[in-house]
Amino acid sequence: MSSSANTGPAPMTGGLLAITAIALALGTFMQVLDSTIANVSIPTIAGDLGVSTSQGTWVITSFAVANGISVPLTGWLMGRYGVVKTFTAAVVLFTVASFLCGIAWDINSLIFFRVLQGAVSGPMIPGSQALLMMIFPPNKRGTALAIWSMTTLVAPICGPIFGGWISDNMTWPWIFFINIPVGAFCAFFCWRGMSSRETPTFQRPIDRTGFALLIVWVGALQVMLDTGKDVDWFNSPAIVVETIIASVGFIAWVIWELNDKNPMVDLSFFKTRNFAFGTIVLCVAYAIFFGANLLMPLWLQTNMGYIATWAGLVAAPSGVIAVILTPFAARMLNRYDARILGTASLFLFALSFYMRSLFTTDASFLVLMVPMLIMGAAMSFFFIAFISIGLSGIPGDRIPAASGLSNFARIITGSFAASLVTTLWERSESEHQTRLAEVMGGPAGLSGPMTDALHQASQFGLTTAQGMGVIARQISSQAFLLATVDLFRISSIVILLLVPFVWLCRKTLVTGPVTHAAD
Repeated sequence: MSSSANTGPAPMTGGLLAITAIALALGTFMQVLDSTIANVSIPTIAGDLGVSTSQGTWVITSFAVANGISVPLTGWLMGRYGVVKTFTAAVVLFTVASFLCGIAWDINSLIFFRVLQGAVSGPMIPGSQALLMMIFPPNKRGTALAIWSMTTLVAPICGPIFGGWISDNMTWPWIFFINIPVGAFCAFFCWRGMSSRETPTFQRPIDRTGFALLIVWVGALQVMLDTGKDVDWFNSPAIVVETIIASVGFIAWVIWELNDKNPMVDLSFFKTRNFAFGTIVLCVAYAIFFGANLLMPLWLQTNMGYIATWAGLVAAPSGVIAVILTPFAARMLNRYDARILGTASLFLFALSFYMRSLFTTDASFLVLMVPMLIMGAAMSFFFIAFISIGLSGIPGDRIPAASGLSNFARIITGSFAASLVTTLWERSESEHQTRLAEVMGGPAGLSGPMTDALHQASQFGLTTAQGMGVIARQISSQAFLLATVDLFRISSIVILLLVPFVWLCRKTLVTGPVTHAAD
C-alpha cells in the first residue's frame, strides 16, 4: 500500500486550476479527435501508400480495436500506479505514437503504429474525467463535467474538418503530427500541476488469462472481418481458422470472466435488466452511427467529386447541433423518463438515415447536410439517455466498472462496424453494377438503352470507345449510389427495431447525481 493520505488534496483555484483544466480537456480532445480525424483522409492515405480504400480503413479499425482492448486495463493501471501517473504516461506515449504514425513508410507500419497509439490511449478519457472531478471544488464539479462533455462533443466535429483541410492543403502525416505540441502541453502542465496530488495506490491482482483471451478473440475476429472480402470469405482456409479461433476464444473468455475472482471485465452486470438492454441498444446504434460516419465521406470523395475538406464540412453540422442541444437534453433528463429521450433519439436517427436513403448523384450540399443536422439532434439525447439507462440501479461503488464495460462494448462494436460497412458497401455495389450492366446490354451495345446512350454520346463528339467509357463510369457511379442508399435504408430499419428493447428496461429517473430504476 502506498503512503498516500486518506483525505485528498484541496481543490485547485485561480490560474493553476484554469491551466490544468485546459490541459486535461486537451487530453480528452486529442484522443477523441484521433478516432475521427482519419475518416475523411482514408482515400488520400490509401492513394499515397498504394493500397485500396477498403485496406485503408484498417487505419481506423486498428486504432479502435486496440483502444477498446486497452480500456479494461485502465482501472488496474490507475489503482496500481495512480491516476496522475497513468494519465500523464498515456499522454506521453500517445504523443510518441502519433509521431511514429506520421513517419510511417507503408500501410503495414502505419497500422502497427495506430495499434500502438490506440493501446496506450485507453486511460486518457477516464483519466481526464477523474482528474477534472478531483481538481474542482465540489460545488463546481458540474462545470468540470461540462468541460469534459463539451470536449468529447467538439472533437468529432473538428476531426473531419481538420483531417479534410490537412489532406487537401498539406500532407496526411500532419493529421498525426498536430498531436505533438498538444500532447507536450497537456503532459507538461498536468504533471506540473498534479504530481503532488497523486491518488492512493494498492496492489491488485491482474487477470492475465482473461486479458490474453480478450486479445485473441477480438484480434482474430477483427482480422477476419478486415481481410475476408479480399480472400472470398469462407472459401479461404485462413478465414475459417480465424473464425474458429474467435468463436472458441470468445466462449472461453466468457466462461473465464464469469468464474474468475478478479475478472478484468465483470460480465455479471448483464444480469441487470437495464444494463443488459441499455448496453445492447447503445452498442448496436453506435455501431450503425460509426459505420455511417465512415461511409459518408468515402462515398462523397470517391463518387461525388468532393475534396476531403468539403466532405468533412458536410459532417460538421451534426456535431455543432449536438453541442448546442446537449445542455437542454441534460435538463430534460432531470424531468422525463430516460426511455422517452432514448426513444426520441432513435426515431431521429432513423429519420436521418431514411433521408440519406433518398440521396441522388446530383444531391446538393444542403441536401446532404440536412440529415446530418437531424443526426446531431439525435446525438444530443442518445448518449446521455442510454448511459443513464444502463447505469441505473448500479451501486455507486460499481459504476466505474459498469461504465468501463459499457465503453469497452461500444468501442469494440464500432470497430467491427467499420470493417463490415466497407465490405457490405463494395459487395452491394458489385451486385448493382452487374444488374445495371444487364439492363444496359452487353459490350456489343446492341440493346435499346445502350444504343440510345451511345447515340447521345456521339452527338457530343465522342467516339464509340469514349462513349462506352462514359457509360461505364455512369454505371459505376449509380451502382455506388444504390449501394450507399441501401445501407442507409437498412440502418434506418435496424434503428427502429431497437425501440422495443428500450421499453424492456425499467423506468429510469435521474434525480441530481443519482440515477435509479423505478419498479
